[in-house]
Amino acid sequence: MNILGTSLRVCVNDLEEGIAVYERLTGAEAVRFRRGGVSVAAVGCFFLMCGPEAELSVLRKITATLAVTDVDEALADLRAVGADIIAGPLPTPIGRNLIARHPDGSVFEYVDRTPG
Repeated sequence: MNILGTSLRVCVNDLEEGIAVYERLTGAEAVRFRRGGVSVAAVGCFFLMCGPEAELSVLRKITATLAVTDVDEALADLRAVGADIIAGPLPTPIGRNLIARHPDGSVFEYVDRTPG
């Protein structure tokens, strides 16, 4: 598996305020999208998330998002090391993703840019 980068997840109470802060800190412009009832803004290496607590509480359990070349390759490698696949692979607004629990208990989202 080729890991291209990592994005950190930040839950915010006010997405517009969060965007202003992280755009200033990173020098990057926010890319906005919705995932279920959660509003998301990708700003540099950060995913800012704002929405209902019931949905955010699930998202908080994911340590980070890892960009990979191919989610299918990641799936094979994750299975080979005994990871539990919690969800996916599924299509997203920007590609495909899966969520896996590593043998040590850490939970990560893996994403690629392959159209689903």
